[in-house]
Amino acid sequence: MAVLEIRDLHVSVETDQGTKPILRGVDLTINKGETHAIMGPNGSGKSTLAYTIAGHPKYTVDSGSITLDGQDVLAMSVDERARAGLFLAMQYPVEIPGVTVTNFLRTAKTAIDGEAPPIRSWIKDVRSSMKDLRMDATFAERNVNEGFSGGEKKRHEILQLELLKPTFAVLDETDSGLDVDALKIVSEGVNRAKENTNLGVLLITHYTRILRYIRPDFVHVFVNGRIAEQGGPELADRLENEGYDRFLIDGAAV
Repeated sequence: MAVLEIRDLHVSVETDQGTKPILRGVDLTINKGETHAIMGPNGSGKSTLAYTIAGHPKYTVDSGSITLDGQDVLAMSVDERARAGLFLAMQYPVEIPGVTVTNFLRTAKTAIDGEAPPIRSWIKDVRSSMKDLRMDATFAERNVNEGFSGGEKKRHEILQLELLKPTFAVLDETDSGLDVDALKIVSEGVNRAKENTNLGVLLITHYTRILRYIRPDFVHVFVNGRIAEQGGPELADRLENEGYDRFLIDGAAV
């Protein structure tokens, strides 16, 4: 059983005012097949955790560890992390002018698997996933995310997730900017990926609405770079009713 382990992780970032600590000792274990939701107010370190796992150079790991099946993730380059089975769906997917969705997906699949997928079965898989995600077939020949709406960009992220078949997926505010219909379609895509590959999911969100479609096994509340509380799905329901004020008051007191 694959496992992603984060131990006593401390992360900082350089600003105009100097070094700013963001994560202040995060411990988290995600087993393959589990869904973990990370919730919390703005500035609590949720996205920093996502980008640190993925290897963004902006963030400095001061101490602690991230391992995937015992292998040191922090010693891996970004592409090595992807080949090891890690996937990041970004909150703000970037445009890649001059690169079509078709070429991007096939190149990524080839890089991860070490060989190009058989063309006939690959085309079939791409078309099937696009149909499930209610994506028009013409998107395959458009440049990656160029001129895409927010919902179209998020569907393309989940298209990648379904086709690349990672072991663990970090979804950074995938629900951001989605209307009700798009949220349901994107959530169904994540659930399909889980069902088909026993995917482990780290789902970062401010709100509980996506958790109505992607039911978490565990919920972790981030405040001031630490996990302030954790529990099952019922914790998300409490946050819906109570908000984050209690945690912010407790954090200020500390």
